[in-house]
Amino acid sequence: MKLIQTNKLVASVLITATLMGSVSSCKDQLDVGNPNAPTLAANVNNEAGLIAFAQGGVYVNGFLNGDGWLGNSYFSLPWGYSELMADNVGADASNNQVTTIGVPDYMILDDGSKLTNPAPQIGIIRAYNSRAATGAGNNPLYYQWLNMYALNNVCNQILDITGTITFSGDAASRANTLRAWAYWWKGYAYASIGSMYYAGLIADKSGVTDGGYVLHDVMINKSNDYYNLAATTLGKITSATDYQAVMGKLIPSFVQVGNGTVPTIDMWKRNINTMLARNILVNKLSPFVKSNPAATITKSSMTAMTAADWNAVLTLATNGIKKGDAVFTERSTPSNSPFSPTGGTVAALTSNVNTSSTFKISERFMQSFNAGDQRVANNFNTKTMYKNNYSFTTRYSMVPNGNGLAGVYVYGSRDVGAHEVYMAGSYEENALMLAEANMRVGNIETGLGFVDAVRAYQGAGVPATVGTKLTLAGALTELTKERRVALFSRGLAYYDTRRWGWIYDIANGGGSYGNVVITSAGTVINKNVTINYNFLDYWDVPADEAVLNGSSGGVATKNPNF
Repeated sequence: MKLIQTNKLVASVLITATLMGSVSSCKDQLDVGNPNAPTLAANVNNEAGLIAFAQGGVYVNGFLNGDGWLGNSYFSLPWGYSELMADNVGADASNNQVTTIGVPDYMILDDGSKLTNPAPQIGIIRAYNSRAATGAGNNPLYYQWLNMYALNNVCNQILDITGTITFSGDAASRANTLRAWAYWWKGYAYASIGSMYYAGLIADKSGVTDGGYVLHDVMINKSNDYYNLAATTLGKITSATDYQAVMGKLIPSFVQVGNGTVPTIDMWKRNINTMLARNILVNKLSPFVKSNPAATITKSSMTAMTAADWNAVLTLATNGIKKGDAVFTERSTPSNSPFSPTGGTVAALTSNVNTSSTFKISERFMQSFNAGDQRVANNFNTKTMYKNNYSFTTRYSMVPNGNGLAGVYVYGSRDVGAHEVYMAGSYEENALMLAEANMRVGNIETGLGFVDAVRAYQGAGVPATVGTKLTLAGALTELTKERRVALFSRGLAYYDTRRWGWIYDIANGGGSYGNVVITSAGTVINKNVTINYNFLDYWDVPADEAVLNGSSGGVATKNPNF
């Protein structure tokens, strides 16, 4: 059993009066002092203290602490890497390897010429996976691991304390609400680690791990266990009034607008089903390379989706998030914010003139919209061109707050509280899982109906695909395009391009074809570029963990497939 190094990988729960809670009364919700061992019991010894601890521990430790290099939250940096590696955005900032992590190995242009990256991603990632590089803000592998193990540890503490507290009202319902909260976020943390890293550590006791490193698939299984435990615990709650009272305090008041209101018990169960479906979908191969639904990848850290997997996704998503369900979200606040409105999200860091924004919206992202899509008219312009000497040149800027088209989705904002971050699942994600699963089991028209529904929900205003007699290849083309644009900045982009096979070496069946790339100082628009990304599919364990704690048995901490 290993002690996780609390100075590095389990951030302290800095719950102070200046961070979260309601806009009008932050202190009342979060002023529980410093609830770290050995003084934890002294600070969290009643129901109000535990609820405040459970709120701050999740929102601060899990999604804020440690991400202050580029942007200032989990949703700006770890999710930023996802968008960069999916080639939805580019960047030339010098922080955290954002300039290098999304650069493909090579591109073959329309004229047959080849542009080669002299510093491939895999080499860069491994060269900077060191404790020294982490200290200098140059180790991209560090942040997601840091956040998610801090989140997991806080949840262990919540579970430890819940059994020692005297609750008001229906005590069992209130205690089970807190347990479900902890189980849900533990499921989330294990899913995040298992979906991104080749190996992880099981840590179900406060401050320690339960053995050596295990494969990412084991981490996903552990995530599933906790999601299911959250669902069964919710089923034990007999007082909806007490449930609502506790959840109304666990979720910060400023979040409880839009789609982020307190979910009913049934809504939360549907959120769980969506996340269980996601765990299957994003961690298995479903290659769609060069418009071929039967493509294969010969060297991967994942196994391929089976018919049983697709049917499992279909069953779970059918019982997943519905239109109008409350989901788990986060927002910025006027002061003492959980993250800043201008730097806390991928969306904020992209919402600006492309010559000034941290992230630059990519030409590959823009080509995923169909002609006439109102989301383009509402969110993007071509008033300026950002020029880059390799792949990031773009004609497009993302407009903060959109252009005012009624009923059309807005991609980003830099205004306080305006941008809603979907922390976990959403209606669009669930519907698009239903779309893809239906297509893959032979129900193409049904699947297309879900694609059309998402486009209608976001106000795209494009012709329906149902009834156009698309083949499976044609249907999957619409699906992949829509997942790319509808789920932008929701932490899923890289997982999609990985499972579709696009990030793998062309020599192993991967690659991306038919891409738009602007070259020659912005004067040549190539429209049929072949891109060989050749990215590391699952990241190595960060050196801050592997070096500090060693292997202690178990599987490799370095992805052996690359």
